[in-house]
Amino acid sequence: MTEESGLLATERSPGRGTVGGGETELVGRLRAGDADAFAQLVEDWSPSMLRLARTYVSTQASAEEIVQESWLAVIRGLGRFEGRSSLRTWVFRIVTNQAKTRGVHESRTVPWSSVVAAEQGPTVDPDRFRGPDDRWPGGWTVEGRPTAWEPSPESSAIAGEIRGRLTAALGELPERQRIVVSLRDVHGLSSEEVCGALGITAANQRVLLHRGRAGLRASLEDYYRDTGTGVMV
Repeated sequence: MTEESGLLATERSPGRGTVGGGETELVGRLRAGDADAFAQLVEDWSPSMLRLARTYVSTQASAEEIVQESWLAVIRGLGRFEGRSSLRTWVFRIVTNQAKTRGVHESRTVPWSSVVAAEQGPTVDPDRFRGPDDRWPGGWTVEGRPTAWEPSPESSAIAGEIRGRLTAALGELPERQRIVVSLRDVHGLSSEEVCGALGITAANQRVLLHRGRAGLRASLEDYYRDTGTGVMV
């Protein structure tokens, strides 16, 4: 795990592997009507499904309805699941399709692929790096270089504050960056699963994820600087 991808690790839900057995066994249990397996799956995946749905519709209530409808569609469609993708990618694709349909009715759907052009420009202020004529071109300047975060004896309290700050910062990200970061770093989906669920290319996913993480990092730097607890590197 990279440093940036670990930013939200403390917030990550159980995700994959909570329901015992491999995916083939899980699909078999679901098709056999195993209520416990289905209930556990609903508990594990619904939060990230809700975040995904919320990017396409205007209200939380609509997103919750989409998740409910998606689970019903999963139950009805399990017999047609062929295993060409992971079960979770298939489920999240159902959510995406349901949400897009509802979003069209609300006249607010924007194609994910259309946002990449708006995601241009540097993620870190260029003034924080040394110029081409410097002895170490491209390196951090003295003023711009992040310094190490060294937890104090009050680290438990600080950790709680940091989690709260991360949650707030996540909510401040542009909508599509927020959902990609949430799916990747909060709920633990792989890049392939996010691309499959959202219908975006690997390049689009990387841009949105990178810029979302950069936004979180900048927010944390401001927090550490203001509180005097140090700045992440």
